Amino acid sequence: MSEHPFVKGHGTENDFVLLPDATGQLELSPDDVRRICDRRAGIGADGVIRVVRTDATDDPSAVAARGDAIWFMDYRNSDGSLSQMCGNGIRVLARYLSDHADVDMREPLRIATRAGVKTVFFTDGGITVDMGLPTVSSDTRISIGERDWIARQIDMGNPHAVAFVDSLDDAGALTEAPGFDETVYPEGVNVEFVQRVGERHVAMRVHERGSGETRSCGTGACAAMVAASLADGSDRGLPYQVDVPGGSLTIVWADDGQILMTGPAVLVAEGITGLLGQGPA
Repeated sequence: MSEHPFVKGHGTENDFVLLPDATGQLELSPDDVRRICDRRAGIGADGVIRVVRTDATDDPSAVAARGDAIWFMDYRNSDGSLSQMCGNGIRVLARYLSDHADVDMREPLRIATRAGVKTVFFTDGGITVDMGLPTVSSDTRISIGERDWIARQIDMGNPHAVAFVDSLDDAGALTEAPGFDETVYPEGVNVEFVQRVGERHVAMRVHERGSGETRSCGTGACAAMVAASLADGSDRGLPYQVDVPGGSLTIVWADDGQILMTGPAVLVAEGITGLLGQGPA
């Protein structure tokens, strides 16, 4: 067993354990992540973020970002698997860096992820992340039990399938992953169920690959907004409100094609964990 400091935070109740590791000394196994994320025997979280400098890790995405970003978001899902990107997680990481790494909140912050380098802005309305360009593909289908829906394929650095429903209750308990075409999504998919609430206003539930149903998903909210905007034929630059069980996010599809996501990020606890290196979870 080894002890290591941690900080816990959340963005619209999508919660994470951050492990500071600026110099890249921590060897984090899938079992470590599962133990940390266990809500009864661990700290409890939807995922783990190892906070490491790009020049202190040999992850190819971090190496590629050297000279462009100082910090790398090494994000792991609660089942221990690697993930490209987490929209709520990167806001929480930015909040951590602003409080613990002498980051100047008046300047844009560049953070490397496995989905490329993202730019973060601290604003009066929260933290805004330039999430990059969405990739929209042809429709697919997702299912729960005997029910199925047409879903729009949207990639926000990680894959999403967005289905519009009459009621969010249509998704049921979401205790199991929805069915999907594994030839379309060989590495799994985040599935969003989206209900229209009003003009440029939607609500959603999400089942995240590797984590199950979560209270929020930043990249999923962006994907839901893109799907809604395309269905509406909406002009660029108009804000959409996306309600999630843990709060609300504001998403704008900017004139240059970039997706801008704004929302809160809160640090709630810090301490020392002894959950690392205990053997299989």
